[in-house]
Amino acid sequence: MGETIIDGPLYAPRKKVYPQAVHGRFRRIKWALLVAGLAVYYLLPFVRWDRGPGMPNQAVLLDLPHRRFYFFFIELWPQEVYYFTGLLIIAAMVLFLMNALAGRIWCGYLCPQTIWTDLFYAVERWVEGDRRERILKDKHAWTFRHVREVVTKHFLWLMIAWWTGGAWVLYFADAPTLVKDLATLQAPFIAYLWIGILTATTYVFAGHAREQVCIYMCPWPRIQAALTDEWALNVTYRRDRGEPRTSIKKAEQLRLAGTPAGDCVDCHQCINVCPTGVDIRNGIQLGCIQCGLCIDACDTIMQEINRPTGLIAYDTDINAERRLAGKPPIYRLIPARTVLYAAIIGVVGSIMLYTLATRSSLAISALHERSPLFVTLSDGSVRNDYTVRLRHKAGVSRSFTLEVLGLPDADIRAAGIERAADGKLVVDVGPDQTREIRLSLQVPAAKLPKQAADIDFKATAIATGETALVRDHFVAATR
Repeated sequence: MGETIIDGPLYAPRKKVYPQAVHGRFRRIKWALLVAGLAVYYLLPFVRWDRGPGMPNQAVLLDLPHRRFYFFFIELWPQEVYYFTGLLIIAAMVLFLMNALAGRIWCGYLCPQTIWTDLFYAVERWVEGDRRERILKDKHAWTFRHVREVVTKHFLWLMIAWWTGGAWVLYFADAPTLVKDLATLQAPFIAYLWIGILTATTYVFAGHAREQVCIYMCPWPRIQAALTDEWALNVTYRRDRGEPRTSIKKAEQLRLAGTPAGDCVDCHQCINVCPTGVDIRNGIQLGCIQCGLCIDACDTIMQEINRPTGLIAYDTDINAERRLAGKPPIYRLIPARTVLYAAIIGVVGSIMLYTLATRSSLAISALHERSPLFVTLSDGSVRNDYTVRLRHKAGVSRSFTLEVLGLPDADIRAAGIERAADGKLVVDVGPDQTREIRLSLQVPAAKLPKQAADIDFKATAIATGETALVRDHFVAATR
């Protein structure tokens, strides 16, 4: 067998990317989403929402000590983990839907890594200058001015990263109170620890790793590549129009001579503005995050040389092949799988909304004593013992009536529990508490069921009328 000879290194060294500033429609969209996303992330912990006395008034709060998640008017409890499962399913389907419609639109416009990297690039350009200036400064010897600029840049990066970590911990406690405690060094150690961890990761990922996160660390590009098809819109270099590449002057000469000449003038602007350093003219690649900045750069050049824009544009693979074959382009904006993804999102979302709208803050459970299942008393009556638990999830104390349905002749007994005028048990439960009641049902011998009887334990909130039921059995000796 012959040997396989590898010529050159197995892994190519990283080449530093110097993205150039660009102006255009997609850049404006990215700026708008960046500002909106960062505004929501940094300011949302300070938004207030009145939930009544004794309840936290932070609009979005993950209250770990009290095991609650608050989102404006929604309050989720630990038992409702299925809501988070539903949200994960919807998030996955939204990603798949985005991919089916426009490729890696999440990566290019909405991913936190993209947003913070864009912000760090903006700071870098503001301090050190645009692409050409940064390249020249890195090639020449260090000067005092360059050192000052680099120190300023990294200081600003660290401040952004620090506030990013600080904003994250504000979602886990009352934001104004925690800010005050952090400033006076009275906050818990865990808050400082997580601020430090998130500061470091933001600084490293957005300031140094940058495109390496997208290319090597993130699994989504590989998943997306397996999900895409020829109908999905992707940032595409239209080879049928751009090739053969040549200079502006030579292209004019070729056209005057009646010889085909492409619109691409090989200016490399599409590469210079790319945040991952991809040459889109080589086709869709793993490093391309589909941000559209190369479209803005190319359109600017096309306008300057009086050529039609759209040499690089959102297009489909099937249209690229059709144009090469001289056929008109076709678009299928709603392929079958987008309908499937949208249907799944709609079904899961509807189920979540229904369960959220009809859920109760009261829950009841009953555990039948197993040893023994029943007790026959001296007068022939039979007693069954139960442990009934009332779970009260609201933030205020309430009183509940407890009754048993299905055995009208049963005598209900519970130690330490008062009775109402109608004979029902009255149970007081504190806010966000569970109360356990030892309860006995005793049925006279003459009224005993011939076989195990179904019974329902019913709890009713006196103030609101809210009810909860749980079914169990009453067991007696077989007659």
